[in-house]
Amino acid sequence: MKKTVTTFAKAKQSGEKLTMLTAYDYSTAKLMDESGVDAILVGDSLGNVILGYDSTVAVTMEDMIHHGAAVARGAKEAMVVVDMPFMSYQTSVYDALVNAGRLMKEANAGAVKLEGGESVCEAIKAITQAGIPVMAHLGLTPQSVNAFGGFKVQCKDELSAKKLVKDALAVQEAGAFAVVLECVPAKLAEYVTSILNIPTIGIGAGAGCDGQVLVYQDMLGMFSDYTPKFVKKYADAGTFMRQAFTDYINETKSGAFPSEEHCFKIDEDVMEKVMEEEK
Repeated sequence: MKKTVTTFAKAKQSGEKLTMLTAYDYSTAKLMDESGVDAILVGDSLGNVILGYDSTVAVTMEDMIHHGAAVARGAKEAMVVVDMPFMSYQTSVYDALVNAGRLMKEANAGAVKLEGGESVCEAIKAITQAGIPVMAHLGLTPQSVNAFGGFKVQCKDELSAKKLVKDALAVQEAGAFAVVLECVPAKLAEYVTSILNIPTIGIGAGAGCDGQVLVYQDMLGMFSDYTPKFVKKYADAGTFMRQAFTDYINETKSGAFPSEEHCFKIDEDVMEKVMEEEK
């Protein structure tokens, strides 16, 4: 059965932990879906791990639609949440609504995600009133990395911690069905989780959140440009992949690949006739 916002609400009520992973293509989404993950996030993190950008700022709506649609084709049960990229919702409420609609129609998203607190609440209201589920995102919001001066833990002082609480309550009131808390102190995230009626999804925010999300290239050791402190590597797929690529190169150069088992056969009499005609 397809997982929806109701799945998230019921998990919050029952205390069941939610799971979410990023994916950007059909094959990976299908594997995650078959594993039973609750939600797949088509994050604008694709700018870093897929497109090779230094940040998520350069990601476009076309990028998100292209990758979102691929993931949606692979996810039969997991809820697909697609990020709204930088400047797709900050310019006006109208732009936010139009672009959220594009992600639902063209990427077949189950929900959209946008960054920010009180400043984006009008956009959240408009989008949810149009029947589009919204996941909020607070704490370290990567689209604002230039304003933050880098990828740093957020909300460690009293003023910013209180602002996080205020923003979390605001996005809930605006209609968000869940909120991602990124790179905030664990005790603060646990407190925010306790006062909200909607589930929190943590990434570098401790075990007190209602669920967790990781970038799959990080948790599989495939992205080596940098590794955030909050990442747990569940496998070293990067090393395995590099070795496989090296083995393929060496076997191809030596002639060991392809071997007979990887080749197709033709009747000898057919070959004889072909060769006779050439003579």
